[in-house]
Amino acid sequence: MAEAIQTLSTKHLLGIKDLTVRDIELIFETADTFKDVLNRPIKKVPSLRDITIANIFFENSTRTRLSFELAQKRLSADIVNFAASSSSVSKGETLIDTVNNILSMKVDMVVMRHPYPGAGVFLSKHVDAQIVNAGDGAHEHPTQALLDAFSIKERYGEVRGKKIAIIGDVLHSRVALSNILCLHKLGAEVMVCGPSTLIPRYIETLGVKVEHDLMKALNWCDVANMLRIQLERQDIKYFPSLREYSMMYGLNKQILNSLDKEITVMHPGPINRGVEITSDVADSKQSIILDQVENGVAIRMAVLYLLANQRNK
Repeated sequence: MAEAIQTLSTKHLLGIKDLTVRDIELIFETADTFKDVLNRPIKKVPSLRDITIANIFFENSTRTRLSFELAQKRLSADIVNFAASSSSVSKGETLIDTVNNILSMKVDMVVMRHPYPGAGVFLSKHVDAQIVNAGDGAHEHPTQALLDAFSIKERYGEVRGKKIAIIGDVLHSRVALSNILCLHKLGAEVMVCGPSTLIPRYIETLGVKVEHDLMKALNWCDVANMLRIQLERQDIKYFPSLREYSMMYGLNKQILNSLDKEITVMHPGPINRGVEITSDVADSKQSIILDQVENGVAIRMAVLYLLANQRNK
């Protein structure tokens, strides 16, 4: 890495809204370096050798938790894993008590996923540790947005001027909001597409286009980011059936081949194959879904490394 200590402008990573364009560019530059590390025979560096990180997940997670854990191990950090379902939280312990108990074990950094929006911000004001938001309710998921934008940059050389359509369950998606904020900061145009019941009413105030016709959105965009239908967050029925949703907003190879241009397909995962996207699309050469997974580790290594650098200033 460069000799001068490079850090972000913020102590925590709570949301994309807190990052400057230079912060995002620095994360991408650092992630490029770590991608080289990940492709070496020995995929490990001692960068966080003296740092202890607690992964605190109050919601189920497989991909994000494993991606963060792998990033931490690649950086030689010490790791404490904590799942709320098997902890004293289920006995009524508060968020602050839980984290303070973990911090008493001399933890330097907390990676947290929580069902309530703003949980990371709340925590950052009450505990003496750096907080990385791994998803707070339907609010933000900053590292997912960073890896998505990084994957687009890798595909096209730059994000500026590209047209990105975010398609599906925008209403319940923390990925959508973080992506909109990140892509706008990097100069991309953004459109959201889905049934009116799954598009937030305020969304146009974020400077995005709104489209309810899938074909129009696909013909407009360079990149289609297909969101999962989040049934676990839906307390009422937002559409008649998954089959009808798939017929109206599902992306299959026939639709992809009918377009006048070749677009790139993304998905934040986990994929509901046959609902928002079919297997032949997910596994096609136009898909960069596996690139997103690989880039997720490099981006999270970059974020953790840059935040940890502040401790050494």
